[in-house]
Amino acid sequence: MSERNPEARDRFRGMRLRAIRTQRLRLGLKAAATMAGWHASKLSRTERGLRTVAIHEFAMLLTAWGLAADERDQILRDLAEGSSSGWWDRPIAGVPIDVGTLAAYEAEATELITVVVAVLPGLLQTRETAAAVMAADGVPREDIDRRWMARLQRQQILTTIDYAAFVSETALRTRWGGPRVWREQLAHLLQRDELGLARIRVIPREQTDVVLLNTWHYMRFPEAPPVVHVELGSGVTYIHEAEWYTDLLDRMDRIAVSRDGTRRLIRDMMEG
Repeated sequence: MSERNPEARDRFRGMRLRAIRTQRLRLGLKAAATMAGWHASKLSRTERGLRTVAIHEFAMLLTAWGLAADERDQILRDLAEGSSSGWWDRPIAGVPIDVGTLAAYEAEATELITVVVAVLPGLLQTRETAAAVMAADGVPREDIDRRWMARLQRQQILTTIDYAAFVSETALRTRWGGPRVWREQLAHLLQRDELGLARIRVIPREQTDVVLLNTWHYMRFPEAPPVVHVELGSGVTYIHEAEWYTDLLDRMDRIAVSRDGTRRLIRDMMEG
């Protein structure tokens, strides 16, 4: 995680530290803090990403907790490598800071699952769809190209990660940019799925088993608990206690149309 994106770096290091303490070492918060000579409140704030934890401080904690030297050294090497720069490190005029924070999280993840309500996932949008959505959201015309370039950079993650999307039928049928752009967008979705870059499944429009109020992005990591990025009307929030969303994904899996059924539905829409 980049040193130039301190918020994302601190959050990720904190949640990884918590995963090591709770899942690998089975230590309670107070016991772990005592072993390190810290107050429990300081450790809690560190794990929630509310304070910076440098690599040497991370090493001190792992040593105090008795983690095996070879495991400790490998974790520290991973952290050092994760400090390398990415495109999101450099502020881009007209592009919200949170876009870079989300991209930094995605770069560390092993699996991404998006659940969308009204608009197709940004990772699967074409340029013209993205431009139409941004314009409808009030993004100034001069910022649309810059935001699209940032989104296009994010889309490169699809070649290296396990990605799935649950898409509401409403989002699928909404013709952002008009009929031609919409059909090209549907063709793009089919291509992404058929190339194995995304597993796309439709949430039936008339289902009544799950209430979906927001779009969210579920991210799994190799040695840290999941994190959920939730889109709100006033911005975004990150959920670090993701159990509720994990359970909801199981329910989504039961109600969503199969991948084959989704492909047939998309083809029928394109021909209709």
